[in-house]
Amino acid sequence: MTTTTPQKLPSWFRQDIPNIEKIRSMQKMFRSTGLHTVCESARCPNMGKCWGQGVATFMILGEICTRACRFCAVKAGHPMKVDEKEPKHIADAVKALQLRYVVITSVARDDLPDEGAQHFYETIQAVRQAMPNIKIEVLIPDFSNKWDSLKVVVDAKPEVVSHNVESVKRLSNRIRPQASYERSLDVLRNFKKLDRDIFTKSSIMVGLGETEEELISTMKDLLAVECDILTIGQYLAPTQLKRHLPVETFYTPDQFKSLKTLGMKLGFKHVMSGPLVRSSFIAEEGYRECVESLG
Repeated sequence: MTTTTPQKLPSWFRQDIPNIEKIRSMQKMFRSTGLHTVCESARCPNMGKCWGQGVATFMILGEICTRACRFCAVKAGHPMKVDEKEPKHIADAVKALQLRYVVITSVARDDLPDEGAQHFYETIQAVRQAMPNIKIEVLIPDFSNKWDSLKVVVDAKPEVVSHNVESVKRLSNRIRPQASYERSLDVLRNFKKLDRDIFTKSSIMVGLGETEEELISTMKDLLAVECDILTIGQYLAPTQLKRHLPVETFYTPDQFKSLKTLGMKLGFKHVMSGPLVRSSFIAEEGYRECVESLG
């Protein structure tokens, strides 16, 4: 198996030691019901911090993805049968954690007729039944932009629907060979057509060789489809395997601040930008700012 030389992280990636006991207790709860979190599966650098605060992003529809994006640590291959009990297990975990805001994501399931949309619906409904006042954000795959699948998710009434373009247009095919930059924009556009009251969100990774002009163009593309929330974070290669792209550039904290300022100036309701920012990082803050923007 071919590997590349590990890259040393800049000093600003150092983090405080997390609450180990809290992490262990959450791991025990997840393992007891067979739940998966994107925190673990995607090797998120914020896992210790978030889990230490009792926060996690739940990943439904198993832990094996039908796509093999070159930035992602989630396993790719032939997924197992959908667990019909998973929505209840997610709801039970959310209640046990007493969350007021939850993010639910999934692997891509191109093997299913609706690509998993109905399972999202059932999970959202189960969580709402367990915690009526909770706010729900879903981070979805593109569902191949199937209108009926998108509508199923909208009908479940999540507060925020997130779908990531991941990168600038020029790099998209290289990074996500089974996805499409334009299709991702169409997904976000169609969610607004289906329900204008749902806030939409997307994310860009930086450090893959993009230019500032390309980042600005991507922001404008997202605003053109009425995307409300943008997150920008540093790409980190999940492994040293050749299939995972290497980091081209490490952006500094000041560069991330400048990108946030630019995004807000262009017109996003909320921009979260930083070296360790990921799609679901402190997600409730983006939702709150969107609500406040309505007056």
